[in-house]
Amino acid sequence: MVFLGLYAFAGFRYDGFFSLRVFIGFLGDNATLGIVAIGMTLVILSGGIDLSVGSVAGCSSIAAAILIERSHIHPLIAMLVLILAGALLGFAHGYLISRFVLPPFLVTLAGLFLCRGLALLLSTESIPINHSFLDSVKQIRIPFGGGVYFPFQAILLVLMLIAAGFILKVTRFGRTVYAIGGSEHSANLMGLNVNRTRNLIYAFSGTCGALSGLIFALTTASGNALNGGGLELDAIAAVVIGGTLLSGGYGSIWGTLLGLLIFATIQTALMFDGSLSSWWSRIATGGLLLVFIVLQRVIQPSRSGS
Repeated sequence: MVFLGLYAFAGFRYDGFFSLRVFIGFLGDNATLGIVAIGMTLVILSGGIDLSVGSVAGCSSIAAAILIERSHIHPLIAMLVLILAGALLGFAHGYLISRFVLPPFLVTLAGLFLCRGLALLLSTESIPINHSFLDSVKQIRIPFGGGVYFPFQAILLVLMLIAAGFILKVTRFGRTVYAIGGSEHSANLMGLNVNRTRNLIYAFSGTCGALSGLIFALTTASGNALNGGGLELDAIAAVVIGGTLLSGGYGSIWGTLLGLLIFATIQTALMFDGSLSSWWSRIATGGLLLVFIVLQRVIQPSRSGS
């Protein structure tokens, strides 16, 4: 309802807002945020949080540029290595949280500083990437006619949404994610492997963070250690606005998609207006986030009481 209301308001206020090009831009321009938000959805559904994904994105971005430009490694190999590195870092987060019963906030905060520091150690300046492989990837798109096409980053986002939705809805792993978020103690009593599932959840989140940074590098043809700054906060906002409870156990990947579309609608409407500062998108997102958090606190007691 919030998305439809915002979309209708902007569409009637600004000419051309209802066009297919603009709607596809919602996904294409926010693919990096969307992919990180997918991983964050699983983390929050399990009752956790991951503050490291933005720094992981920045680190993978600059590392990709160095591997391709200075070490002359093929981009595809470099991407696979960095995705694996992101998964291993996420797995390490999950292991530390499970093995030593540490707060996810503090563990992933340490990961945030570690990855951002490593990225700045690699290079404090942007490094351009010149390789024919990047041009080939950018040509992967679905044409709709009239100069409108579905770009490769939007295609990847849709594929990730479908895969994550299938995992959460159909697989044993997905049901365990919900069970852990609902009550970790009950999940243990049911004989579910909580620790292994948590390790895989954070590994998936780390994978999404690394993949997001690689999309940054592919779309801009450069790597920058500062990429992804604040990305984790935007992802958390999109997930919560999409209806996932911060306490875990309730929500869906499709709700996160709606949260992403709300985020994109606000940003695009401000661009169409032109007279408003871009900071208004932060103010509007913050206001919506506060409203949704309050609604969650109001709904939760009534749901548990029933």
